[in-house]
Amino acid sequence: MFKGSLVALITTMTQDGKLDERAFQDFVAWQVAEGTQGLIPVGTTGESPTLSHEEHQRVVEMCIEAAGGKVPVIAGAGSNSTAEAVALAQHAKRAGADAVLVVTPYYNKPTQEGLYLHFKTIADTVDLPIIIYNIPPRSVVDMSVETMARLARHPNIIGVKDATANLTRPLHTRAACGPEFCQLSGEDHTVLSFLAAGGVGCISVTANIAPRLCREMHDAWAEGRVADAMAIQDRLVPVHDAMFCESSPGPVKFAASLLGKGTDYCRPPLAPIAEASRTRVRTALSGAGLLN
Repeated sequence: MFKGSLVALITTMTQDGKLDERAFQDFVAWQVAEGTQGLIPVGTTGESPTLSHEEHQRVVEMCIEAAGGKVPVIAGAGSNSTAEAVALAQHAKRAGADAVLVVTPYYNKPTQEGLYLHFKTIADTVDLPIIIYNIPPRSVVDMSVETMARLARHPNIIGVKDATANLTRPLHTRAACGPEFCQLSGEDHTVLSFLAAGGVGCISVTANIAPRLCREMHDAWAEGRVADAMAIQDRLVPVHDAMFCESSPGPVKFAASLLGKGTDYCRPPLAPIAEASRTRVRTALSGAGLLN
């Protein structure tokens, strides 16, 4: 169901920190027109930790409306509270999302059994495809391959967004969960290596500002044009570097603002990125031919 170039959407805001609904829906429409194959609103890149529940739900609804059924929408529905994650997933179901992305609970530091029970509860309660978001650098916990294999037996748990940057992980996940388990990379730098190890796509930060290039790279790989895919990868590496020169989504929102796609405002505690980082972002975009 999900493959290729998917984007972890930024949430556009005005300079005073309010949701910019028109800019967001225009941004989603641009992503679809540029070839993005899946939309993920209100994830980490979408600043979900600082959105109210009402804002979170509104962003999901706007994304689904703007996508118009042309590409799937995988709504962020993660929380370190199981009950809250269930509620967000229930809303995504009502709004018409195609799936939900659920992050491993952060801060609480659950055991592997706790992780299993968290995801099983959501999957038992909400009849919607669930993608596990495993990102140890942000959540502190790392779901083991064994726990993921247990969860993969549930008919509603269909895949993983793997942001471990561990390129042995997709090999072991494929062996444990089967080739039909949808493995999506959550790390832009290692996309092609991840695909070679059994992945089928990437939920990307860089795709916010280079959607067409990201799609072309995935198409080249799928068509066996490995040299072409690697050439695009080489072109994008400095952009990936720049997008993570400070805490995301600070750099990517600044990059989007340079392209006329909303402001660079991030809600506190994220600070405006430093001038040196702004220079680095501009240089990377210009070098990749994204900024004239």
